[in-house]
Amino acid sequence: MPPERTIEQQKNLPALAAILVLLLVMTTYGVVWGATGCDLNDPVRDVARLFPGSTGYKALYTSILQKGGEPLLARIETKLGDKFHGLYEIIDNPYTIYVIFNNQKMIGYIHGVNQKGQYGGIQVFLALDLKGQIKAFYIQRMTSQYAAKLRDEKFGRQFLGLTLQDFDHYDVISGKASGKVVGVKNPVPEAEADFRAALRATKKNLILMDEFVYLAPPAPASPGGQQQ
Repeated sequence: MPPERTIEQQKNLPALAAILVLLLVMTTYGVVWGATGCDLNDPVRDVARLFPGSTGYKALYTSILQKGGEPLLARIETKLGDKFHGLYEIIDNPYTIYVIFNNQKMIGYIHGVNQKGQYGGIQVFLALDLKGQIKAFYIQRMTSQYAAKLRDEKFGRQFLGLTLQDFDHYDVISGKASGKVVGVKNPVPEAEADFRAALRATKKNLILMDEFVYLAPPAPASPGGQQQ
């Protein structure tokens, strides 16, 4: 027979049970969160808004691990000028690439990344043409009291026309820039950390798309498999 519990031990059982449940939840959600990709909340609506004139899309899925593993990760970190770290930047994190069509013609891509902000996660999506030029900038999620100003279209328009070559002149660690990226101004000085996080996410997004698509095009995607 199991030993009898003391009155004090019995009193502590509810607290111990609560701690065990909390640890289980934290562990479970830590794993799921770490492996979560960055998908559009409403692809049909968002694709039409970010890519006017589009008639459909096809979603492709990949990861750094799948595309090249540790050597690819090292190359991406070198281009970024910073190490990948935290739950948003693990090697097997899934990425969703939306291939955009106008009837039978492929006209561009939409791709999003997760980025750690000052108070929580930030999701930055870019609509890119076939040459890698930004056609639209969209912050889908941001946890900040200043989120409205950084998610405003006026802020996003500053990114239009920029490319990875432009962001080569932006240092994600110091926040210093030269060239066209200097023209991207922070509308909220109090949110400098989130502003810089958005710029880092943009550069990371462009680098990933360069590696996933522009330097090594994915398998041909036909609109016949697009989602409506």
